[in-house]
Amino acid sequence: MRSTVKAAAAAGTWKLGDLEVNRVGYGAMRLTGNGMMGNSDGTPIDRDVAVRLLHSAFEQGVNHIDTAAFYFSPLRSANELINRALASWNDNVVVATKVGPGRAPSGEWLTMARPDQLRGHVEENLRQLGRDHLDVVNLRSDGMDSIAEHFGALAELRAAGLVRHLGLSNVRPQHVAEARAIAPVVCVQNSYGLDWRRDDESGLVDLCREQGIAFVPFFAISSLRREAAPTQDHDARVHTVARAHDATPAQIRLAWTLHRGPHMLAIPGTTNLAHLAENIAAGALRLTEEELALLDKPSEAHA
Repeated sequence: MRSTVKAAAAAGTWKLGDLEVNRVGYGAMRLTGNGMMGNSDGTPIDRDVAVRLLHSAFEQGVNHIDTAAFYFSPLRSANELINRALASWNDNVVVATKVGPGRAPSGEWLTMARPDQLRGHVEENLRQLGRDHLDVVNLRSDGMDSIAEHFGALAELRAAGLVRHLGLSNVRPQHVAEARAIAPVVCVQNSYGLDWRRDDESGLVDLCREQGIAFVPFFAISSLRREAAPTQDHDARVHTVARAHDATPAQIRLAWTLHRGPHMLAIPGTTNLAHLAENIAAGALRLTEEELALLDKPSEAHA
């Protein structure tokens, strides 16, 4: 057993169905040098560098990766890079992917897939990742009122053995109830962070905890900036807590998220080895009740 495994395990573990993962994972969206909106002007990360970065994450105990077939830039595919990294890694890593939206080979966004097209989305992920089944597939809702037909199609693929577990992304509480009436839901993945807490207002974060469903926030560090390049954090609350722990503002934002409940899984993404280590180390931070109360106060970023 690697001594470095404790780094990502410091925040504890959670089970995605029968798959136990450390609560600090890794999000692969930035791995291609490209965000969801197709901003691919930057120099793509070198393949060998990407594999070394993923191996560094694994060595530090990360055993849960979030990806999607639509995470690609003109020269790089996140799934391809993950495939390369896992091919030379011996330990188990849970890979969660998303289906629903799609992009043409040119990068142009396509309309939401029909239920009968989801098998093709699953098979595309299987080919790219080099696997015969997918650990977790999240249905990413594209503003749909009902997800029953789409989730039902994925439930059929689960029964056929192509998918092990199912989750949801970009959904509301009613979607969770709708899906659970069809098949088990192991995770919900939504945009959520200290400055973007709509799922607290809707009760979705607490609902997931009550039902034993992992809540996997994306943009937990960037919050309202979403895919924008990292900028200096001007929030006085965050800086006050960061100084007390000799930590970075990003680490405090991740720690706050993890403190929302044992069912919270972090998936921060980066292409920087130092930032990767900092993100993983955030799982060891223990915030006091006073610090959590301070962070829950209105933002002073623009004061």
